[in-house]
Amino acid sequence: MYKKLGLVLPTILATIMIYLLPTASTMAQKVNITENLPFVDIRIKGRSYRIQRVQDTSNKLTNSFAKTSRKCPPFCIHPISVAPGVQTVGEIEVINFLKDKVEKGTGVLVDARIAAFFNKGTIPGSVNIPFTLLTKGNTTYMVRILSILGAVQNGGSWDFSNSRELMLFCNGPWCDQSPRAIRGLLNVGFPARSLYYYRGGMQNWQALGLTTIKP
Repeated sequence: MYKKLGLVLPTILATIMIYLLPTASTMAQKVNITENLPFVDIRIKGRSYRIQRVQDTSNKLTNSFAKTSRKCPPFCIHPISVAPGVQTVGEIEVINFLKDKVEKGTGVLVDARIAAFFNKGTIPGSVNIPFTLLTKGNTTYMVRILSILGAVQNGGSWDFSNSRELMLFCNGPWCDQSPRAIRGLLNVGFPARSLYYYRGGMQNWQALGLTTIKP
């Protein structure tokens, strides 16, 4: 009996060790999003994303977002508040919005930059609606966009009671593309309480090593 047990015991121990070994998803990360939040998994329109920070603690930006100074005007630093009633948010709020609103279909994260910027890299789960389509009043494009977002046109005005919430961003605190888009939406009656401004934009997002994708 002991002889048989001696032969079986190593196999049992090996099996136990396999189950105890940390997997890629359970291993402690060097760089968390917050103290107790290593990453966030989201699923939007059938596609899965994992938002986390770059784990290489020596990583540095080498692209255009490493640039500290741009000619002002036009690339001037924007105030925290883009418009009365519109909430300005940071990275944690962006991630929570993706998980709580976008994933459930009640919100849209809008990359308000022109397509050339969007195609170089964006925040996972975002949708590109260039600011140029949101700043010219009730054009054909604006009408179509607002309708897709759930607004209903009644004569010359809009009913936004069933429209989705929008969070908009662009290149960074010096970029005016998302502020202009927000003001364009407000001009046609979009409620300020349903709009959010991620002022940090792609520069802050990448500076913190957060996940970006190429659409």
